[in-house]
Amino acid sequence: MAALKIAFEAPDNSLSPRATAARAIDLVHLEAQTMGDKALEAEVLQLFARQARQLLKTLIDDADAARAETAHRLKGAALAVGAFAVAENAAAIEKAPANPAYIGALSAAVLDAELFILKFSR
Repeated sequence: MAALKIAFEAPDNSLSPRATAARAIDLVHLEAQTMGDKALEAEVLQLFARQARQLLKTLIDDADAARAETAHRLKGAALAVGAFAVAENAAAIEKAPANPAYIGALSAAVLDAELFILKFSR
């Protein structure tokens, strides 16, 4: 439990959780969504990481019509936890599902979010 407390009290190179362009997850938004429950934050982030990976794989395998729907689901999940870069890239795919550059950018954003969650969960 002490490790969990340390992880939440000492985010990377920051005195307090705040939204920055460098963060893959907006901790202020996440805290508001979970009403400050740190255990719930950790659980929600783990669920999001698994869902994002699964939806990304599905999105890559989908045809263009289904890709927009999958991107929409990923965008909603990302907005809920404060993964705004993931949501922004998913929204781009929603508008232009055939553009392979958008899929690459989304993959990178999901990876950034997953790495952030791994560091955050330590």
